[in-house]
Amino acid sequence: MTTSIFENLFVLELANNHWGKLERGVKIIHDFARVVRFNHMHAAIKLQFRDVDQFVHRDFRNREDVRYIKKTLATQMSWDELRTMVETVRETGMVTMVTPFDEVSVDKCVEFGVEILKIASSDIRDKTLLAKIASTGLPVIASTGGAELQHIDDLVEFFTSRDIPFALNHCVSLYPSEDSDLELDQIDFLKARYPHITIGFSTHEYRDWHDSILMAYAKGARTFERHIDIDHEGVPVSSYCTKPEQAAIWFRAFKKAQEMCGHGAAARREVPEEERRYLDALVRGVYAKRDIQPGETLSRDDVYFSVPLLKGQISTREFVEGETATQPIAAHDAIGIENVDAALFQDADLVELIADRGLDTAPAAPSKLAATA
Repeated sequence: MTTSIFENLFVLELANNHWGKLERGVKIIHDFARVVRFNHMHAAIKLQFRDVDQFVHRDFRNREDVRYIKKTLATQMSWDELRTMVETVRETGMVTMVTPFDEVSVDKCVEFGVEILKIASSDIRDKTLLAKIASTGLPVIASTGGAELQHIDDLVEFFTSRDIPFALNHCVSLYPSEDSDLELDQIDFLKARYPHITIGFSTHEYRDWHDSILMAYAKGARTFERHIDIDHEGVPVSSYCTKPEQAAIWFRAFKKAQEMCGHGAAARREVPEEERRYLDALVRGVYAKRDIQPGETLSRDDVYFSVPLLKGQISTREFVEGETATQPIAAHDAIGIENVDAALFQDADLVELIADRGLDTAPAAPSKLAATA
């Protein structure tokens, strides 16, 4: 199963912030594309598709008191306009992504060449819609929202058992969310429960674009989602929406998180040469307590341990007793690979390391201050 499309993917949720106007929607896409390109991010613009004429029942189309119905009708766009927005996203080099809310919309996603489908938190138990989405074989991201655990288990099983690339976002469906609402420990919970899929973080917070992504990335989230909008023509921007300049803060914080977290938790890190040499300087070397003749077998009573550790000298890391002297060793001289023989010297890499580490035995050049004293 290919899931690389999810790795470090930033989903920019345009939702209905185009307000039914193609020009405004295209401007939002271009304004965010510039920030994405400048920061070299892997990002998707996510739209929402509804077959509005069927989605809203004909007997309720005039219900001004039902906010969802009123907004859906007020922001309706033609399929040709939505196709243009998808193509604009593609032309800017970003990933095309859509949340389809009905089966006709899923067909339109396929027709328009959309790359990723999103399942809204409210739809993770909509069996008809889920089956339709699965039939496309396209990668899918779902948000957990307020779903019960059994329903999340069922959703993960439904898509992964069909070998469909699938990612799951931790999400709190409060608009806007306070810092105390974020429940970032749920990322740990989801990663432990579903170790075979990508876990992300979808957020509606309004106070911060920096700290939460540091924490989310460190906890293992690898997709990130926020609603987006722009200041344009005096249209109010919801507090939980991210503006282009705030997205720039978000992206920079992500890169800082990457820098601080390093290269992943799958294997032990590679220790830099500078760090190794620093630690080697703190290790005690093995010194002769008395004069030692060739052929003698060394015991703990024949040696003592002190700093500094010299190049070519064995340290307390290697000394095990039983080493055989191959040359005379004067009292207080370093015991090293040149004057003893030991089984450990069969390891060529270790011998090379011992020869290279520690203090150079050549005396340091006198400083100018000492020379003129």
